[in-house]
Amino acid sequence: MYPKKYCLVIYYKQQISKIKPSVLPLFNIFAMLMKIVYNLTIQLLSFIYRFAALFNKKAKLFTAGHKGIFEGLLKFAKTTDRVVWIHCASLGEFEQGRPVIEAIKEKFPDKKILLTFFSPSGYENKKNYDKADAIFYLPWDTHKNAKRFVDIVNPVLAIFVKYEFWYHYSDQLKKRNIPLISISCILRPDQIFFKFYGGLFRKILSHFDHFFAQNQETIKLLASLNINGTLAGDTRFDRVNEIIQSGSEIEIARKFKNNQKLMVAGSCWKEDTDVLCPFINDNHLQLKFIIAPHEISEDYIKSIENSLSVKSIRYSAAKDNVEEFSVLIIDNIGMLSQLYRYGEFAYVGGAFGDGLHNILEAACFGVPIFFGDQNYKKYQEANDLIMRGGAFEINGYAELKSKYELLNNRPENFLLACEVTKSYVQENLGAAKKIMNYCTKIITA
Repeated sequence: MYPKKYCLVIYYKQQISKIKPSVLPLFNIFAMLMKIVYNLTIQLLSFIYRFAALFNKKAKLFTAGHKGIFEGLLKFAKTTDRVVWIHCASLGEFEQGRPVIEAIKEKFPDKKILLTFFSPSGYENKKNYDKADAIFYLPWDTHKNAKRFVDIVNPVLAIFVKYEFWYHYSDQLKKRNIPLISISCILRPDQIFFKFYGGLFRKILSHFDHFFAQNQETIKLLASLNINGTLAGDTRFDRVNEIIQSGSEIEIARKFKNNQKLMVAGSCWKEDTDVLCPFINDNHLQLKFIIAPHEISEDYIKSIENSLSVKSIRYSAAKDNVEEFSVLIIDNIGMLSQLYRYGEFAYVGGAFGDGLHNILEAACFGVPIFFGDQNYKKYQEANDLIMRGGAFEINGYAELKSKYELLNNRPENFLLACEVTKSYVQENLGAAKKIMNYCTKIITA
């Protein structure tokens, strides 16, 4: 029996199946109109990006990156006729696709990897990624672009990561019988696929050969549309665990800790340090702190230092006496994932703003995790860990203090939270292996 939130989806499906044949032309007309709206929306977005490029740095990078794509693809295609195409929206999706990319590259070194991005944050950061043979922006999803793209590349397999659903690209792949799969996929009942007017978008889902879903909710939603999927989990667990296992000691952090209890606060924004700094000032006698800001601008680091009434030092200035300080401020990029190993507690930033940053890096080390309560609910791992008792959302300083004390003053609560986060990661490893078993059958067919 489906839970109540799926009933509306099933109801729409049942009602559509009861439509009289004489009314079907109206639905066909509606579907055509939706396609027109979709195409106009793509054209409008293309215009907006070109206009914004006049004054916006990100839009300028995006527009510049779209020049010469097809010429580059033609040169690439001349070198091979065995391409595996992986498409990611942005940097976060790339990290989910990365374990699969690298597994394909290792198992099938004769195959060429084509990696595409929609967002500059993905392309600009990974345009020199050495495990891909060619990296481009994805041209806008028009019929002309999609047909030309697939004609040139003609992949043996296409893999779209998480939320990437493009009508014309998926349609062209379907018409050529080129296998298309979605990995680390998450669907929700409130998405357009499950609205009565979402026929065009349900058709996009039907273009996929298989879905590897992150959660059971996605599997049930797909089943309501007679679409099969496999519960594989999130490939980020594999990627983060790989990073952790290959990590090395950070000598300055080890000396700073000096065998004392420590909280690592990672990916912090101002809204986070506005909560953390008073907490640090009140708890520095029993706890040390490492703060890794999301942005390492001089102004922001100075504002953190000015908000602290305890001794702090920047990583770049840390010397032999680093253990004498209460706060270590990380003024570089790239070491955060390894810093969590030194903490008994973790705080992950972003949830007071645009969205919670990666909590899996902290979870891999089996520590309780705190974060803001305003923008975390769209992250499956955050909800799972809260429900299990390994993570704690907080609305400000007072709640951070009270929830920290419940763990610190009651060792059984602390140990339970540690076990929850560690076991949660272990339970979710293996998504990349499940996906690779499927991909292997296709590539070797």
